[in-house]
Order: sequence, then structure tokens, then C-alpha cells
Amino acid sequence: MTRPPDSVLALWGITAPLQQLTGGHRNAAWRTMCGQGRDLVIKGTRRSAAALAWLDGMMDAAEAAGFVVPRLIASGQGRLIEAGWTCEPFIDGRPFAAADLAAIAVRIADLHRRTAALPQRPGFAGAVELAAGAEAGGDVDLRAMPVPLAQACRVAWGALRGQPQAGVHGDLGPGNLLWGMDGRPVLLDWDEARVDAVPFDTGPCGAALAPPLRRALLAWEIACCWQLEPERAADLAPGFLAGA
Repeated sequence: MTRPPDSVLALWGITAPLQQLTGGHRNAAWRTMCGQGRDLVIKGTRRSAAALAWLDGMMDAAEAAGFVVPRLIASGQGRLIEAGWTCEPFIDGRPFAAADLAAIAVRIADLHRRTAALPQRPGFAGAVELAAGAEAGGDVDLRAMPVPLAQACRVAWGALRGQPQAGVHGDLGPGNLLWGMDGRPVLLDWDEARVDAVPFDTGPCGAALAPPLRRALLAWEIACCWQLEPERAADLAPGFLAGA
């Protein structure tokens, strides 16, 4: 896994050893400390400075809804991104179980209420936008997919028309949640956050979704993985197309 260069680490005052963090499939992540003894995580990112700055509005809403979030830390140059790397605090806590997801449903609903008027994240597109003709956004690039599969995804996302739109975390699951030391839920890894249909968050939290909505979420998983996790996308695509 790619290691951040010393020149980048120096911009956050980091001279301590790095410990590789596992679990992420798309971005390299390392735990370390800065000169002041602060526990940090250095992560690789494909996002733009504007896309990272957009997270402030999402995280403001998440904190107001009762979550703890890892706010990005600016470098000594005042930037959130340096040569493709970001820095955030390491937050400790106990693991989240799949059965715990229902416990945060009320907080997620509050997050959606608070972000209903949020503009789209720079460089991203929601599923309804892609269904209507947008070709790419975030990790989705329909131009890179076989035409029949891309078209099937657009059709599936059509089921999300009329669903409430808001800021969504986009990757809810036990691996991106902790119970913090104070008992509050910690919501990690905001890389896929965007404005989109709320079932992308409520489905993983246990909401009963009709089959067309479940299919729309599956289409999103395939499209997001097509270039970044091709083996997973290849495993999912045949069953998805068979149900078209």
C-alpha cells in the first residue's frame, strides 16, 4: 500500500512512525502522531479541494444530529489536501455491530433533514442525475462500463425519482461506525458522501425498501466498484443483469 512521502508528513508536523490501517478497499490509510502527541490518520484521496471543503456542511449537520465525526485537519500551509493526502484525528471506540445500525436511524433521519437543501458535492452526481443523463460523478463513470450494464443501472436508478433527496453518508455499515468513549456514535469515512436519495442511507439502517429501491442500491454498488473494485463489480453484475 502506498506510503505518504516524508515531505507530505512534514506539512502536518509528523515525524512519528506510521502504522498501516486495514479495512479500506479504495484509499490508503495510516495511523501516526504529530509532534504535539496528537493521534492522527493520514489518508490518500482522489477528491478535489472543493469536494473536501464541502464536507464541512455535512459534518456540521452530523454533529448537530448527535454524531462524532473526524474533521479534516489543515496542513501547515492551510490546505486540506497535500499531494493527494489528507489528515484527520484518530478516534477510538468500541466496534459497531450490524444489529446496532437501527439504533442510529433517528440520527440519520435528522442528518437528512438538516441537509435537505445542501448543494451537490463538487465533482459528484446523484443517482437521479445519472438516470436523467449525467455520465459521471464521484466514483461512478458510466462511460467506462459496457453500454448494456450502464443502461440497466440508469433504468434501476429511475426508481429513486420522487424519493427525498439530502446529504447522504453513502457508505453506512459497521466498518464505518464506532461507539465513542462517551457513548455517542462515531461516523467515519465520508469519502462517498454526496447529495442523493435518502434510501442510500436508510436502507443499510434497516428501513424496509421495496425491491426496485434495493435494485437501485445494487446498481450503485456495481457502478461505484466498476473501476475501483472490478472483481466485486464482476461478481455482482451477472445477477443484476439477469434480474433486469
